[in-house]
Amino acid sequence: MTEIKTNDDASFLSYLKIHGEIIAAAVSGILILSAWILSSHIAHAFWVGLLIVSFLIGGFAKAKEGITETYQTKQLNVELLMIIAAIGAASIGYWAEGAILIFIFSLSGALESYTENKNKNELQSLMKLQPETATLVNGEVTAIDQLKPGDQIMVKTGERIPADGLITKGNTTVDESALSGESIPISKASGDEVFAGTVNLSGSLQIEINTLPTETMFQKIIELVQNAHEERSPSQQFIEKFEGTYVKIVLLTVAVMMFLPHYLFSWSWTDTIYRAMILLVVASPCALIASIMPATLSAISNGARQGILFKGGVYAEALAKLDAVVLDKTGTLTQGEPAVVDYFIDPGQDMKSLANIIYAMESESIHPLAHAMKDWAEAYQKEQTKLSVSVQHHNGKGLAAEIDRVPWLVGNRELVGLQEADQFLQAFTAQKQATTDIFVRKGTEIIAVFMLKDTLRQDAVAAIQELHNLGLRTVMLTGDNQATAESIAREAGITEFHANCLPEDKVRYLEQLRGQNQQTAMVGDGINDAPALATANIGVAMGAGSDIALETANVVLMKNNLAKMVNAIRISKKMNAIVKQNIVFSLAVICILIASNFLQVINMPLGVIGHEGSTILVILNGLRMLKGD
Repeated sequence: MTEIKTNDDASFLSYLKIHGEIIAAAVSGILILSAWILSSHIAHAFWVGLLIVSFLIGGFAKAKEGITETYQTKQLNVELLMIIAAIGAASIGYWAEGAILIFIFSLSGALESYTENKNKNELQSLMKLQPETATLVNGEVTAIDQLKPGDQIMVKTGERIPADGLITKGNTTVDESALSGESIPISKASGDEVFAGTVNLSGSLQIEINTLPTETMFQKIIELVQNAHEERSPSQQFIEKFEGTYVKIVLLTVAVMMFLPHYLFSWSWTDTIYRAMILLVVASPCALIASIMPATLSAISNGARQGILFKGGVYAEALAKLDAVVLDKTGTLTQGEPAVVDYFIDPGQDMKSLANIIYAMESESIHPLAHAMKDWAEAYQKEQTKLSVSVQHHNGKGLAAEIDRVPWLVGNRELVGLQEADQFLQAFTAQKQATTDIFVRKGTEIIAVFMLKDTLRQDAVAAIQELHNLGLRTVMLTGDNQATAESIAREAGITEFHANCLPEDKVRYLEQLRGQNQQTAMVGDGINDAPALATANIGVAMGAGSDIALETANVVLMKNNLAKMVNAIRISKKMNAIVKQNIVFSLAVICILIASNFLQVINMPLGVIGHEGSTILVILNGLRMLKGD
């Protein structure tokens, strides 16, 4: 067999064990088929021998699992029920029926193992995306775990980026689908951040590492998915607790059934024991137990492929039960950085010349407003000769410079003159917008004003509408002033908002919602959102948010795309619907089979097929969650 290798040395023994169950079930089935075909041509002892071998091969894995689990937990389980039922059937001469029970039980167990393996393979495939080595700028190849912040590495076209860092040289497009689930490549240039596991599609890059290999965004995804697979949903926890009690009840009932019908209904001892063994089979909660976990694991894997990371089955289940979604503004509904949304320039001014001067001055500042002004100017001054100017910084107000012996000011109303600024603004518009205004003064005259604000994300309006369509209440909480909050809420389609919120105000509001029995999700990205994320029933962090927000949240949206919140809720609703279908179906089958057994209208093979068949069906139904939403 070909050796299987994974980045974390995921065990070959585990792979062999899971596939060994499928092989054992197949061999068991072949032996039963052979015994059936040859039954009239071979000695009875040899026929029984074939079935005993089928018992041993098909039942070994489940018998070992049942005995080991019972010893460790001191609790009975369904594996023991099946083994006892098979042995009981054989003890009264129903060798074929017992063998068929073991075969189908081992087949359903192999299928459940396949489900778990499928989800593990999703994680292993993800882990394989991170390269094991990196090439330093001097040409030396080094292991990823030897990299440290400040190291410079080279990444050629078509290669995966080995670690998080900033581009110091080169331009390219990057496929970030492994992280965000978005298939459209992202343009990257010098100064932009790139992430481990993403693909450099065009152009060689020089990258400065800014994160330890163990702390990259990619590594955090792997850890979150691993932890999520180990986390049990409330429904699963209930079923697992219920299993031990249920098994005891079944065994007690079977024990009574092994003698009571003989005296009450004058059944023969063979019929009495036979019916007791059928009851042992059909009353076993295999399908009920398999109703939840395959669907939950599949939902978590489905979400991870779309850039939605659930930190456990409990959160994947809970999202479907939300009443309200509370959203931070900055970085969640908006881009999180200011941009020029409007401007008015004196008609007598040359646009390109003005843009060149603004670009030269604002390039000397690292203020976010300066960055927005520079971005605007860059579109107009590309073909101009770049100026070299000496800039004087007026902290909190703006910039000053002298160009060709003419003084220039770029800044707020205080810097250029309050009265002059108001007069210039009124000359162009009578309506005051919820923007930050930056004025340009040449000599003694104001010649331009630029309106800047944190702009709404393109996906936000559609996402809010979808949340409303799902019957959810949406609320925006922001630390911004009333005018800004009202403007963004109106654009986004949110009718309820609260402005001037400190972190404690957000927490207080969420506590009020919880006091009203409102199941609430808080969506945010900043350090100031962490208390609110922890207070809400479900905390949801935007992937580009602060580390503390990512750590505090229960769900992470790897792409700063609010539409993924809608996708996460839909995944949760679909998962819960499948789980409910499985539970209702499995309980109905158990009730029908038990009633049929008391009425003596089914035999052991039909009981086995009905019971184990229902188990296989609920597992297959759960696997539907692996498909896209």
